[in-house]
Amino acid sequence: MIDTIKSRISLLQQTYLPTGSLRERFAKGVFWSLAGTIIARGLSLLSSIIVARFLGKTGFGELGMLQSTVGMFGVFAGLGLGMTATKYVAEFREKDKPKTGRIIAISSQVAFITSGLTTLVLIIIAPWLATHTLSAPHLANPLRIAAGLLFFGAINGAQTGALSGFEAFKTIAKINFSAGLVSFPLVVAGVKLGGLNGVVSGLVISMVFNYLLNYFAIKKECQKNGVIVDYQNSKQEFSVLWKFSVPAFLSSAMLGPVTWLCNTILVNQPNGYAEMGLFNAANQWRNALLYIPGVLTMPAITLMSGSIGANQILTTQKVYIKTTFLNGIFLLPLVILLSIYSPWIMGAYGSGFSSGWLVMVLMLVVTLLLGIMTPTGNLITAAGKMWLGFLMNSGWAIVLILSTYFMVHLGAKGLALAYLIAYGVHTSWTFCYAHYYFSYKNKLK
Repeated sequence: MIDTIKSRISLLQQTYLPTGSLRERFAKGVFWSLAGTIIARGLSLLSSIIVARFLGKTGFGELGMLQSTVGMFGVFAGLGLGMTATKYVAEFREKDKPKTGRIIAISSQVAFITSGLTTLVLIIIAPWLATHTLSAPHLANPLRIAAGLLFFGAINGAQTGALSGFEAFKTIAKINFSAGLVSFPLVVAGVKLGGLNGVVSGLVISMVFNYLLNYFAIKKECQKNGVIVDYQNSKQEFSVLWKFSVPAFLSSAMLGPVTWLCNTILVNQPNGYAEMGLFNAANQWRNALLYIPGVLTMPAITLMSGSIGANQILTTQKVYIKTTFLNGIFLLPLVILLSIYSPWIMGAYGSGFSSGWLVMVLMLVVTLLLGIMTPTGNLITAAGKMWLGFLMNSGWAIVLILSTYFMVHLGAKGLALAYLIAYGVHTSWTFCYAHYYFSYKNKLK
């Protein structure tokens, strides 16, 4: 009977996922990417609930503001190197191995330099930043500790980008799983022993562990693919930085600073950090769910980069449609279910959080919009249209800032509404571009 089941499974696999086919590569990438991420994000959500119950609404708002500040500086530290590594490793790992080695080398070198400099700046200006922009001088020391997240986060981004380019999604899943297992006890122990400082310290230690796992994984993938990381000649790829990394950086640079600015507007309102605590709790679920489209489309960037490089527009279109559909199918039922239970979920964070259930519902709708829009962003990345992406993100930034300014009097609900408006507009014009891109390319064919 077992042999019969195995033979039927094998037959189904060969029918629907033939060996070496695009569908098989995509399915494997999605499966392994999703497996590790679900466990890691589940542990992260659980730890955030425990942390919130220890810190309270205001303390959890302070943690959210620290993470937002690190995210803002992280944009400058990362310089779009993760996307650069993914695109060019995927495109050249078979046809130009020396170039692949140089791309990995320059991504690593620049990541170390930019993250080191940005981390140093954050450490130096932390007291001024905490006093004059966050209106919380006592956050200076936690902000300095959080600089470690900035340094290793940027480097990890470049490393994960290279692994994605190699289609090492099973390896990435194992790393995510291991990092999640390590992070959970560190963060929980940290909040019990050291409060806010302890939480941030636990996150930094887990990030160092993640970096080490990525380092050895890249070394193994390079050996397996016959790629030699060439630091000596990496300067030959400086043109890639201007052509792709710089516009990718400018495009992503909108996210961190604009998000931080809107959060800063909120915390400077009366009872601002308590409102930020509500928003941070709701935003934890947005970030957790966003890993699903991120994971589902991680293989898509690699596949679309390869198919665009080979001028296989029909293949690119198939990947785009499938990932958009998959994101919607995965996210819609989760958004509905979590919205129904939002009062109880928010209540789990502690006293005073349950009143923020509407904030969570609004951010879940934002998540759905972001999820179905993500494949278009990946298409823009794979096609190398990063300057266009920069212009689109600039429009999103303007809408979000203006919406926040006019609705911040509503507290956390106002900020959530601002996100909903901004991403609603952003989704509209990205879909218009995708329709234009495929119509134009198919006419050329």
